[in-house]
Amino acid sequence: MSIRENILKISKELSVLEVKLIAVSKTKSVEDIMEAYEAGQRVFGENQVQEMVEKYEALPKDIQWHQIGHLQTNKVKYIAPFIHLIESVDSLKLLQEINKQALKNKRVIDCLLQVYIADEETKFGLGYDELIELLRSEEYQELKNVRIVGLMGIATNTDVERQINEEFKELSVLFTGIKQSYFRKEDSFKEVSMGMSSDYKLAIENGSTMVRLGSTLFGKRVIKHYKNKEDEN
Repeated sequence: MSIRENILKISKELSVLEVKLIAVSKTKSVEDIMEAYEAGQRVFGENQVQEMVEKYEALPKDIQWHQIGHLQTNKVKYIAPFIHLIESVDSLKLLQEINKQALKNKRVIDCLLQVYIADEETKFGLGYDELIELLRSEEYQELKNVRIVGLMGIATNTDVERQINEEFKELSVLFTGIKQSYFRKEDSFKEVSMGMSSDYKLAIENGSTMVRLGSTLFGKRVIKHYKNKEDEN
């Protein structure tokens, strides 16, 4: 199936469930993204800042860009003028930098707090205690140019469905608790971003409101090699 056909099929499936589709366009060409765009897709996820900036400049300006990969504080300034949602906030320090750059750009930037739910050391994210500590801190209360709109998590890369299911369930239960304790009066706190091409159906069963799909839409990804190690994030 073509990218267009994949977008139309998945979009139809997700719209019935009221789940947002984030098309993961990392390593994909401008032409591939335009094919998805012309099929009606407007939300795209990237994990490399340099690549996202290049695509932002080359593509239609009504695209909503999501930062879905680990974000270094020194790269925030490059995406602050246009980013729609930063899904991968994993520290107070990063949140403070996003706030600083948002203020410079006279914006409020929406963010998801990334929670560590996987049984893998390579994944980023806040532990449960760190998440609570961040939300209770005076430093967080002072931030006026960021808005936390939900949580994000990445399950363990495994074929054991029971484990993935448990991890998604944990994040969903945590979201409900955090909503009740810290965001009860804020309608904007409503997103649970979990689920990728291999496990998005399980994620939706556990309450995901947005799924991040790459290969399901675009086919297998091509690894892009950067000349400079510093350019990778």
